[in-house]
Amino acid sequence: MIDGIRLKVCGLTSLVDAEAADGCGADYLGFILYPKSPRHISLGTFEAMAPRLPARRKVAVSVEPTTAELAEMQAAGFDFFQVHFRHDVAPVTVAGWAATVGPERLWLAPKLPADVDVPAAWLPSAKYFLLDTFHAAGFGGSGKTGDWGKFSRHQATQPDKTWILAGGLNPDNIGEAVRASGTRFVDVNSGVESAPGVKDQAKLTRFVQQLRRTSEPGPIRGRSAGA
Repeated sequence: MIDGIRLKVCGLTSLVDAEAADGCGADYLGFILYPKSPRHISLGTFEAMAPRLPARRKVAVSVEPTTAELAEMQAAGFDFFQVHFRHDVAPVTVAGWAATVGPERLWLAPKLPADVDVPAAWLPSAKYFLLDTFHAAGFGGSGKTGDWGKFSRHQATQPDKTWILAGGLNPDNIGEAVRASGTRFVDVNSGVESAPGVKDQAKLTRFVQQLRRTSEPGPIRGRSAGA
């Protein structure tokens, strides 16, 4: 935890980058199992890496998995399961994910258009909700910042849930993002990379340094929400 803020470093593809994330104080290590992602690794690759990974909590990131696929991820040793999905997915599907891994271990990451909020029907299915930037052509990974005001509103309305801010976060905007959104949990990926799936140690270190500075008093600079 970085001065009271939890940190997940996502899109890890190597032991070197996992160790760098661990060294910077990340609470969670994220591995993307979605084949269309440029940061994709196979379940077999994760299983081969697992014995040598740092003792941090591991998050399996997938897109609209079947319950059988989730069960395979669970058997591989993941601690949490971040599921990205379209906002109009049937509630019974969301409930099925929760029944497979348990609401306490499920991170719901809905693809929410600007005018759509998290439906009340999803709330019993998960403890964690990750709000990423809406990207019409894909599921996250756009590198663009999202609506920090919308995030803040959800967090204030449902304080019993854990809200995770993602989308375009980097060393230059993390301070503004935390102050504008009020988040206590951030997820960083492309903003600390030198290439897709390759983390940049200097950027990651600077990201954590800036994250620490968010606890210092000071004005919010620039806009209050991302593009």
